[in-house]
This record gives sequence, C-alpha cells and structure tokens, in this order.
Amino acid sequence: MSSIEELNAQSLKGHSGLRRILRALGYSIAGIRAAIVGEAAFRQLLLLNAVLIPLAFTLDVSRIERLLLVIVPLLTLVVELVNSAIEAAIDRISLELHPLSKNAKDMGSAAQLLSLVMVAVTWVMILY
Repeated sequence: MSSIEELNAQSLKGHSGLRRILRALGYSIAGIRAAIVGEAAFRQLLLLNAVLIPLAFTLDVSRIERLLLVIVPLLTLVVELVNSAIEAAIDRISLELHPLSKNAKDMGSAAQLLSLVMVAVTWVMILY
C-alpha cells in the first residue's frame, strides 16, 4: 500500500487520539449492551461468571490459581461476544442456508464449547 493510500485510508477512519479511544469505548459498551439484551447465551455466561468469580475468592488457593479461576470464566464472555458477532454478520449477509454459513456458525459454537471445557478443566484441576 502506498503512502497516499495509507493517508486516504486513515482519513476515512475518522478521529484519532483521545476522541478515538472514547468513541471506541462507547462502541464497546454498546456491544456489551446488545449482547446482554439480545443474546440469552451471553446472559447465561454472565450468571455463570457471577457465581464462579466470587466463589474463586472464597477458596483457599494460591494467587495464581485464583487468577486462573477468575480469568478463564471471563474468557467465555469474550468467546461468546465473538461467536455472536459471527452469527450476526452471517445473518446480515443472508438468512439463506449455505454450507459456508453453517461452517462459520458451527466453528463459533465450537470455540464457545472449548472455552467452557477450559473452565471445567481449570476448576477440576485446581480443586482436585
């Protein structure tokens, strides 16, 4: 990409500096709000985190183990946001059944399954 193309691409992006960071924060909050309102799976994972994270602070474990018991469940929220974004993008493109759309949605779901397995394995390994 030439420097002229880079300048044009940058000008299309809009704001920079603190204004860009504040706008990005607003978009992130809007995304979390949309997930809470529109995604039952996200709400279920919030509930799971609301149980597991406080429980992690009541257990007699090392700081590193506690960190893992907190961070790994939080990752399920990240994966669910990405999974929901994939599903929304696919649905925006077309609601028609297509093998590639199915693959994309199935892979997002598989990522979520693996993140939940990570939670279970982490808790079991630390507690037993």
